[in-house]
Amino acid sequence: MSQLFSAFGIDWHLLIAQAVNFGIVLIALWYFLYKPVMATLDKRREMIAKGVDDARKAGEKLAGADGVAAARVADADKKADGILATAREAANKEKASIVSAAESRAAQVAADAEARAAEEVSRARRESEKDIARLALLAAEKVIREKA
Repeated sequence: MSQLFSAFGIDWHLLIAQAVNFGIVLIALWYFLYKPVMATLDKRREMIAKGVDDARKAGEKLAGADGVAAARVADADKKADGILATAREAANKEKASIVSAAESRAAQVAADAEARAAEEVSRARRESEKDIARLALLAAEKVIREKA
């Protein structure tokens, strides 16, 4: 096996050291990058869930407003029609604003996640390119030393 490694110019001590370094970098990235990103995403999911819950509550309020409006219609049709129209319009505006806020939050969370993922891929590529270049230089240096 050592003949195979030496034939390809691989120093197994260096290979093990690089594997250990990679493991350390992987653990550090997981702890310092992955966990905080996931915590941020969980917080945003909770915010979106709260927005959906608020929309549901607004729908319940709308149903309650319809019941109250029906009781007022029995008392005075003309006055109740104006109140009912106003209540429905306000509820629809509130519902629309809550839904649009929830959609914009969801879009923002998705955009942030995509941006962070793209940044992580770019950074990983740069690091890989540096490692490949360094290994190529080491291999070239070893070949030159062997020929000299």
